[in-house]
This record gives sequence, C-alpha cells and structure tokens, in this order.
Amino acid sequence: MNKVLIADHHPITRKGISSILQSEGHYDIIGYVKDGNNLLNTLTTTEVDILILEIDIPNLNSITALKAIKREFPHIKILVLSCHPEEMYALSAIKYGASGYVAKTADVERIVNAITQVQKGGIYLNEALSQRLVNDGNATQGLAYKYKKLSSREIEVLNLLSNGKRNKEIAADLDINEKTVSTYKMRLLKKLEAQNVAELIKHARLLQSSHI
Repeated sequence: MNKVLIADHHPITRKGISSILQSEGHYDIIGYVKDGNNLLNTLTTTEVDILILEIDIPNLNSITALKAIKREFPHIKILVLSCHPEEMYALSAIKYGASGYVAKTADVERIVNAITQVQKGGIYLNEALSQRLVNDGNATQGLAYKYKKLSSREIEVLNLLSNGKRNKEIAADLDINEKTVSTYKMRLLKKLEAQNVAELIKHARLLQSSHI
C-alpha cells in the first residue's frame, strides 16, 4: 500500500482527506503533521510515498519549500492541497516539485482523481489549466509559458505585487532590500513583456483567471 503523510494545520481537512483515502483502500495513512518543522522531521525519520501538503502550514517557507523537499526526498510524490487559486499557484508548484495541485474547494471526485494520478506517477492539474499550458507551450509566447520561466524569487515578487503589496512591504516579507525588489520588478517587466507595473499586475491577475 502507498504510505501517505498528510501535512495540514486544519484538523477538519486532515480528517476529511484521511476518510477519503481510507475509503479508497489503497493507501496507508502513516501520519499527520501540522507545521513545517514537524514535516521535515517526519520525512527524515519515516518512509513516505505520497505527501499531501498544505502549502501554507506554519514554519514552511512558502511554495519554494517544494524545491528543497524534492531535493532531499526525490522519491516522494507531492500533491498540494491549497486554499490559493489553482490558476495562480499551480504552475509554480509543479515547477518546483509537486506532482499535482488541487484547490480545497474541489469536490471529492476531483481530489480522488488527483491522488490517483499522482500515485501513478503522473501530473495532475485541472482540465482548463492543463489545456492552457498545452496551448501556451505550443505558442511559446503564451503568458503561462513565460510564467514557467520565472525564478522562484520572481514568482514570489509577482504574487505579492498581484496582492497589492508595495516595494517596502515586499522587501519586508521576503527579507530583502527595496532596491532588490525594484530589480526583480524590472526583470519581471522584461520576461512577461509588460510595458509598466500596472500591466505587470494585470498579467499576474490574468494568471488567476481560467479564461486566458
């Protein structure tokens, strides 16, 4: 049976996912963790096949922590279960090591499909996003295709910009200076082919929509 670790700081979510997996009969829930410190300790000491991860659990360094987890535990398949919009964060989650991304608003059938796909070694994204990635990738100039080329720090800056954060606030959140934030904004303008910051923010918010 596949050994599953559930990392989520919401008890109701842990219980719900556990019930779903137990009903499937192919999974062994080997533990639950509610913060990043416990997560790393458990991964080090316990055999895990599949990690179901809430990306915002306490003491976990945002979505970029996925890269570190995959580097240390490359055999573990990661499914991100998040309250954040799939169309904004799924791209970077897959880029940095996740095998799938599902919003917490998804129905049980979608969650089961996602877990099954990840367990088989595949990649799971919602249908609209998967199709968009195919279309944008073929065109090579699509916004999602360009987004995939951003660095982890550029993605963080872009996400904060789209949430209305100013340079000073972004610098504080990421523990960098404001000049560095400005440098990242210039890189984003070039990579996403935006004419100004307003257009850059528009691009970021377009990524939150399933209609582009």
